Amino acid sequence: KAGRTACARQSMRHGRATFVLLTIVVLCLYGLIVLWSLPMVAAEAGGLVPFDMRPGGYSFDEAQAFLQALSPRGRALYHEPQHWLDAVYPPLLGLWLFLACRALWPEGQRWGLWVIAATCAVVVLADWAENLLVLDLLLADPGALSAAQVARASTATLIKSGATTLAFVALLGLGVLKLVRRSGKAKG
Repeated sequence: KAGRTACARQSMRHGRATFVLLTIVVLCLYGLIVLWSLPMVAAEAGGLVPFDMRPGGYSFDEAQAFLQALSPRGRALYHEPQHWLDAVYPPLLGLWLFLACRALWPEGQRWGLWVIAATCAVVVLADWAENLLVLDLLLADPGALSAAQVARASTATLIKSGATTLAFVALLGLGVLKLVRRSGKAKG
């Protein structure tokens, strides 16, 4: 029995260390995207905000204006480093969100983790869909851009933003609930 307890403790330490490493990687990737690649793209578009950073979506006119303002270097930056970073970031963020929520989830009520897992999956899939649809916009001639192309990309952006917000609200709510329960136990 003592061997199993020691093994369980070692497994918990390994799990925590893995989670801390995952947190660092997710934060570094997010930092690279938000502080390096997307600002470079924005600079190459005369300061216009890239599609990925428009959580409320974008209209046909806004997409056309962005694409017309975007320099060839900006298209290359968006297509290459930005999309490479944004291909790796979503699954790591989705995993991090799920593991963080699972760690805070109340014992004995694991059914709700399916909802969290589904939400995290939507975050990942919608972000990847957004990336593919934005790539389609980047490769299109701004004059030949269709309203349907923009609507699909904007919808993916909206879904990504909504699912990400929902996942972070759930995480925040679970954190507050855990603090309330702990303070209740400490008083009781």
